[in-house]
Amino acid sequence: MKKRGVFVFFVLAVFFLVLVAMVVSADSTNQTAVDKAYSCLNNKTSTTSQCSSLSTEEKTFVVLATGQCKNELMSDSSNDGQCWPSSSCTVKATAEAVIALKNSGSDTQAAQDWLTSKNMTAPGMTWYLEIESQNSTSCNIGYSGQSFIVSMDENKQLSSGAGGCLSLSSDGYLLVVSPSCYGRDITVSCDRDFLTTTLFQKATSSTLYVSETTSSAASGGTTTENVKSYCLADKGVCSYEGTLWGSIALNSLGVDVSSYLPYLITMAEDNQRLLPDSFLYALTAKDDYKTSLLSQQKSGEYWMESGDKYYDTAVALYPLQQEDPPEKENAMTWLLGSQDSQGCWQGNVRDTAFILASVWPKTVSSGTPASPDCQSAGYYCTTQASCTGSFMTDYSCPSSLNVCCSQPIQSQTCNEQGGVLCSSSQQCIGGTLTDASDAVYPQTCCIDGGTCQTPTVSDCESYGGICRAGGCNLDEQDSGYNCAISSDSCCVASSQPASSGGSSLWIWILVVLIVLVVLGILFRKKLREAWQKMRKKKSEGGPSGPFFRPFSPPPRYFPPSRPPERRIIPHPQPRPQPPARRAPSKSQKELDEVLKKLKDMGK
Repeated sequence: MKKRGVFVFFVLAVFFLVLVAMVVSADSTNQTAVDKAYSCLNNKTSTTSQCSSLSTEEKTFVVLATGQCKNELMSDSSNDGQCWPSSSCTVKATAEAVIALKNSGSDTQAAQDWLTSKNMTAPGMTWYLEIESQNSTSCNIGYSGQSFIVSMDENKQLSSGAGGCLSLSSDGYLLVVSPSCYGRDITVSCDRDFLTTTLFQKATSSTLYVSETTSSAASGGTTTENVKSYCLADKGVCSYEGTLWGSIALNSLGVDVSSYLPYLITMAEDNQRLLPDSFLYALTAKDDYKTSLLSQQKSGEYWMESGDKYYDTAVALYPLQQEDPPEKENAMTWLLGSQDSQGCWQGNVRDTAFILASVWPKTVSSGTPASPDCQSAGYYCTTQASCTGSFMTDYSCPSSLNVCCSQPIQSQTCNEQGGVLCSSSQQCIGGTLTDASDAVYPQTCCIDGGTCQTPTVSDCESYGGICRAGGCNLDEQDSGYNCAISSDSCCVASSQPASSGGSSLWIWILVVLIVLVVLGILFRKKLREAWQKMRKKKSEGGPSGPFFRPFSPPPRYFPPSRPPERRIIPHPQPRPQPPARRAPSKSQKELDEVLKKLKDMGK
């Protein structure tokens, strides 16, 4: 029994070592592919002439990835680092340059000031002021030195508006804030306990969004609300893509970007080609944006909303630098399998640099003393929206998306937020998803009156398809199976990836061969003895031993007796001559002599 236990342990140990070796080999292969990509990028950007021939955007992402072409990028700016490109400064190009230069340790204050100067009131949005109380109440509303009385009845309906800034909504439950009054402090004081908050929506949409902050006060107390709804504009027109990148850049510098979020949120549905969920997740750290982003992955490999799957995949993975969801792992595998012979991605400098900076970032040498590490100093790296303390601007975080915060992220339990925890197999129906301190991945917290429900699996999903409302993607085809919503298309991949079963079979064959070789080495003496015995038995007249048994013929079958048959006697044939007898051997002669003597003795 002891020998058997040692043997089993040894086999398991060998199997484990083989698996570890395979994993290490895969990691080594992946690292070699990443190094090859960096080498390819360096070969294309190592000289001044090479950098000078690049576009401003290409230089920006090269600086972000490797720190090269920094001087050439600065030469593209207006007024020595104020905005990019110098010929026609745009919010997007300037924001990207700020992110790259901040990551390399450069001073970006002039560019920061230029970006914030592009603030503009976001058009196409409607804002509301909500007053809530358990009982009917009378409230005093004031702004710009004016004061107005508004009553609320037991049905929560308001009696009237409040001057030129606040008009009564069509249903009578909310006060509509005039765009001319954005940025003004609005105070509310009621004779009963109450709370106030602001809501917003796209002017052409029925979806209503509630602001993150809610203020409350006891009877006679006062709350203050201020509508701040901005975008970043190019030539007097809001730029959605510019506001996305500008918010990321300003956020990384510790600037409060909450006033841009309503515009980015409400206009996201019209700008899906830009993958806004990636930016919104980076800015808010809300899991619903992350879930939506990951669900847009194509064929479980890449993202492609704008038409460039390499650039879009880099955008999608940018906020996931500190996370490793399965979708990211799959995308990394796809990327490493899509490199060209030199190691780049289609020879494209911008995409190669962005992919490396987004998925496999390296520390870029700035040439100046590095800022103290935030976490080593006892502070916390969070998104700007998650910071509940002070921004520690003198400290740095590994990711350009994070800021150094004096306080850790404060999160309430799901129950404290009035919500319920949904399991991985459930969906939040009729509510919204939010973070909760007691939510253990993959649980989610469903609030705002939502319920956790197990979705019904359609025929399409049962057969591995995906139901899409807007038709199938370019790399998919409609399978014809039914979806839960009859108008949806059941989409499957046009060409299924090759099965990995063959590679798995070879791995198992390799493992078995290794085990057999090891066993042969351990028991070589016994195997040699068994082989010698087999050869000896064979030389003595046939195989024997535990693996061979002497052959014995099967029992003969004798049919029942019957009357003898008549036989025809043939004509006699010449009798063949017996073969000539050989001369007896010496041993035969001796035997004959012994027999003869015995015969004589018997007479």
